[in-house]
Amino acid sequence: MTAAVELVDRPVRVALVGAPNAGKTTLFNALTGSSARVGNYPGVTVERREGRLRNSERAVRVLDLPGTYSVVGETPDEQIVEKVLAGRLAGEPELDGIVAVVDATTLRRGLGLVRELLKRGRPTALVLTMIDEVRARGGKLEPAKLSHLLGIPVLGVVGHRGVGMDPLFRILQEPWRWSRPNALPPADDVESRFAWVDDVCEQIGASDLQPDSRSDRIDRALLHPVVGVAVFGLVMLLLFQSIFSWAVPAMDGIDAAFGALARAARDHLPASWVTDLLSDGVISGVGAVLVFLPQIVILFTFIHLLQDVGYMARAAFVVDRVMGWVGLQGRSFVPLLSCYACAVPGIMAARTIQSPRERLATILVSPFMTCSARLPVYTLLIAAFVPRTALFGVVGLQGLVMFGLYALGVATALGSAALLSSTLLRGKPSVFYMELPPYRWPTARVLGKQVWHSARAFLKRAGTMILATSIVLWGLLSFPRAAPDPARSEAETARANLEASAAARLGHAIEPAIAPLGFDWKIGVGLIASLAAREVIVATLAQTYAVASKDDFNGLRDALRSDVDPRSGRHVFGLPVALALCVFFVFALQCTSTVVVMARETGSWRWPALAFGYMLALAWTASFVTYQVASRLAA
Repeated sequence: MTAAVELVDRPVRVALVGAPNAGKTTLFNALTGSSARVGNYPGVTVERREGRLRNSERAVRVLDLPGTYSVVGETPDEQIVEKVLAGRLAGEPELDGIVAVVDATTLRRGLGLVRELLKRGRPTALVLTMIDEVRARGGKLEPAKLSHLLGIPVLGVVGHRGVGMDPLFRILQEPWRWSRPNALPPADDVESRFAWVDDVCEQIGASDLQPDSRSDRIDRALLHPVVGVAVFGLVMLLLFQSIFSWAVPAMDGIDAAFGALARAARDHLPASWVTDLLSDGVISGVGAVLVFLPQIVILFTFIHLLQDVGYMARAAFVVDRVMGWVGLQGRSFVPLLSCYACAVPGIMAARTIQSPRERLATILVSPFMTCSARLPVYTLLIAAFVPRTALFGVVGLQGLVMFGLYALGVATALGSAALLSSTLLRGKPSVFYMELPPYRWPTARVLGKQVWHSARAFLKRAGTMILATSIVLWGLLSFPRAAPDPARSEAETARANLEASAAARLGHAIEPAIAPLGFDWKIGVGLIASLAAREVIVATLAQTYAVASKDDFNGLRDALRSDVDPRSGRHVFGLPVALALCVFFVFALQCTSTVVVMARETGSWRWPALAFGYMLALAWTASFVTYQVASRLAA
């Protein structure tokens, strides 16, 4: 046993261990005050998290480990659990206590894992979650009786409501005082294991719960091979339609506010390069991205709500057959769906896939899924050039185009998976199984925290990387300047300075390669800048037009519509160019973070290099075809 005296100079360390979707992360957030991502489906936690126990006089570090059904890991995330429990994770001190987290509605299955943890011989406590659902379904549960039988502390909690948390806070501070079992569970053969679990449940009087008839009724529709797919398509269409219908008033307000702020800076500050940097670089650049915050909030509200309700696991089940056609399985759907928020956690979520072949294929096609960073690009171009025409009464053309771009990303991901599975990554799809969670309506507080956490990440990105990139780009767009010419007007001087800038020279250098797509040098600069992150192109275009038209810049959408190429006298942007640029962003791997994470998860730079080259070639070809076809149709 760990002696208290040994802990004088170091914090106590306890780990939360349990099956997927048992409520570990909800418990972790309640214990540490963290805001780690939670969801009502298996596989949300794929890496080890650590936080400090709140309201504790002693320093206690709480570890949230990925979900596992056994202490012998098969997938990469389960192997993290195995190493932490065995004290074999590099730089990880041994644990002082283990908290087994078990969903009380599936007690029989959870006791199997508890049995394995008890045989480790470390101080162990058992926390039963979802005890309110057990009672609601007519079940009987006596934690005190179970504690006496197992010989360890047993507590019942409802983590997101704070029920039963006070005793847990107290015992976590002194795991060496936890009671220990008088005798360890019997041998490891299957028959003895089931017999032990049955014996425990019988002695504590744990009765079988009444069937969840509500979930069964809903599942009959949502899991139907035809109705389920139709419902999934309608849900996605509603999401994209709402992005345009609900967010526009707030977007226009934010856009007007940043425009007024930039004009006020130019009107009231002394004329200097510092004022130009503030108005044209910082305010116009960062503001052009922050305009899309309302749409980001709507997108993440939908995604988190669908996850918390329990719909995502059903969607994975519905598309399992389709995934099998392309050499994947339904479990790949959850990481791919996570990419709608960001490809980085989506790629990491592929750790839950047991088959190395399917895991690698999922990682390689994940960047095709439409992440939130593409949303500002799509929204800007669609709002500026696609008419606000209503179709079928309530469905708008703009929302339909947005839906088409998302569908194109999904179709390309599946097509690429089929190509990989028939060439470089041949093999048979493994068997798919996933526990379907009960439907649970999240509290407004939990949903609000999740949406705020996602929105804060967007704001942080705008205040750090976008801000830094905007300042660098402003320098490249502003220097060197053209030789002074008194004969030029102010507007002509601004355009001459822009043409003489380092950014213009860079853009003109790559213009021959992108001219067949309908792109000019200004778009070329944006494409290069967006290699850091996709939404940077919005800030780049905003700065370019703000620098070129200091007094006439009234928003990026108007600037795009009115931009005329002085060499040809034709509008630079139009519907064909806008569609070609959207298609380019559907396919291109314009994200440094994704490339780095892909290399880390695959253990090699070879695969991300293949993905980058493949996606760039696909992006150029698809944009070329789109521009040529759209131009001819518009002629």
